[in-house]
Amino acid sequence: MCLSKNIYLADDDEDDRLFFRDALSEVCKEMRLTIAKDGVELMDILYLPPSPLPDVIFLDLNMPVKNGFECLEEIKKSELLKHLPIIIFSTTVQEEAVNKVYKEGANFYICKPDNFNHLKKALKKVLSIDWLKEVKQISKEQFIVSVA
Repeated sequence: MCLSKNIYLADDDEDDRLFFRDALSEVCKEMRLTIAKDGVELMDILYLPPSPLPDVIFLDLNMPVKNGFECLEEIKKSELLKHLPIIIFSTTVQEEAVNKVYKEGANFYICKPDNFNHLKKALKKVLSIDWLKEVKQISKEQFIVSVA
């Protein structure tokens, strides 16, 4: 079941964006995917009315110009955006990076899987959450989504 209908992805890697889009289309039939190629484009889209705000944002950490860490910090400081659920979607699984985004208020962390079925499982898991209800930050032990 896919409860999120308006999904944003910020990722500078075209192959990763296509892989994500294909997996998402199999997991969530009725959804709208908005893609930003970097953090600057993501923030421009988020602040540009009348674009509807997303139900959830998938955010890569390693992007040029404005990286995911900077986007997360800016989103969480914004009165307009701070309530948005953010799923970190990155190849980086360094403990320091994970701890930093957890502390900044990200909701989940998905290490980019290279297996299509693993990506679909991860997407199903986080998109089955009803983000409209108040979602408190989960425990650190549950923060990294594991599907292998």
